[in-house]
Amino acid sequence: MNTYVTGTTIKQLREARNLTQAALAEILGVSSKTVSKWETAKGLPDITLLQPLAQALGISVVELMNGQHITNRNTSANLLRSKFYVCPICGNILHATGSALISCCGVTLPPLEAEDADEDHAITVENVEDEHFVTIRHPMTKAHFISFLAFVTSDRLQLVKFYPEGNAETRLQLRGRGYLYFYCNHHGLFRKKI
Repeated sequence: MNTYVTGTTIKQLREARNLTQAALAEILGVSSKTVSKWETAKGLPDITLLQPLAQALGISVVELMNGQHITNRNTSANLLRSKFYVCPICGNILHATGSALISCCGVTLPPLEAEDADEDHAITVENVEDEHFVTIRHPMTKAHFISFLAFVTSDRLQLVKFYPEGNAETRLQLRGRGYLYFYCNHHGLFRKKI
């Protein structure tokens, strides 16, 4: 049975705030037996108690219902936690700076897992004036091609879309340390540390 809030969540959050069942019950104006029933899945809090319960536990109602406390980890290097998604139907490239639920064309997309570049997916980077010329030695046919290249640093994302029968090469401003990511439509996502 799917419930809107679980007893395990209530118990973990209560204990994290160093509250006893009796203390939480007093805050909410219910008995400690009621809180015990919630935590042992023998009952659910009334919907009118969700806001006061969330407030007593120091979280939002959404977090309470979701069962996860969301910590704002908005620190530097957010972009280095980048995740890429590619739609198998239309080829759209989607990007998120962390875990997300992404869908396209009615399909829920898993994040791509990057592998280190191999011999069949070799990438070269040459200095050209104030930019870098990036080339991926790979066939670019209609059936087998590199879809995109991205350079990700702690504060910047540059993404270039490639098309079949074109060249897998571009110029980028490679400033700072980061990763070059590129996606082969047959073999998946690759990366190279720069």
